[in-house]
Amino acid sequence: MNGASREALAAARERLDALTDSTSVDAAQLADELAAVTALLDREVSLRRVLTDPAQAGEAKAQLAQRLLGSQVSGTTADLVSGLVRSRWSQSRDLVDALEELANIADLTAAQKAGALDDVEDELFRFGRIVSSNTDLRAALTDRKATASAKGELLRSLLGSRADAATVRLVTRLVTAPRGRSLEAGLESLSKLAAERRDRVVAVVTSAVPLSDTQKRRLGAALAKLYGRQMHLNLDVDPQVVGGIRVQVGDEVINGSLADRIEDAARRMAS
Repeated sequence: MNGASREALAAARERLDALTDSTSVDAAQLADELAAVTALLDREVSLRRVLTDPAQAGEAKAQLAQRLLGSQVSGTTADLVSGLVRSRWSQSRDLVDALEELANIADLTAAQKAGALDDVEDELFRFGRIVSSNTDLRAALTDRKATASAKGELLRSLLGSRADAATVRLVTRLVTAPRGRSLEAGLESLSKLAAERRDRVVAVVTSAVPLSDTQKRRLGAALAKLYGRQMHLNLDVDPQVVGGIRVQVGDEVINGSLADRIEDAARRMAS
């Protein structure tokens, strides 16, 4: 997004945070309802265009949204959507993208309130690794001929009680309504939102053997010092990384022996 759409999304995220700070708001329900509105506007192109028409008054568009949604969703969701359509959007599709992002943030907020955000982050990462290493599974989850219900059933058999409810909801929405994105890109976006929710940077750490607790602490401390922010480590094991470690933070990659070279890299990059 750019221009007006970026500003509108930023304002909507602030409103969402203010709403979910209240203990009376069910963040998971809010996520489900926002996802339903996302699906509606993704499907109904004419309605989406009306709600983002810059020639129409913002209040008139908000009233239309209230009439359409008032009896279908909670007052909290209807008010949030009304605020969205009052804003200006560079493209009509940006409104749908924003609604989808807010739904995902609401689910992550529900996980955070339940003390399960760390689990959700890790589960999203591990699921991405499983998909990337299993071509048959990826083909089944991205098959355009398969129904949404069939994909949902497959995910329930894979995740079920093994994953947090928020993880199941997030992955199911992504798989059943990809909206033109690849599965990998969608999972990466969800992981970034989860990390942002904790104001942390995600570091993907690949080592030849599992790291000890001491090594994890040393690595996390060195990276936090290097980037000036708390770091969440997504750990992966690859025997081909012989005697060493690979750390990727965003587009940056650091290679080196277990902890000493990371600390050395931190000193050099900070200087």
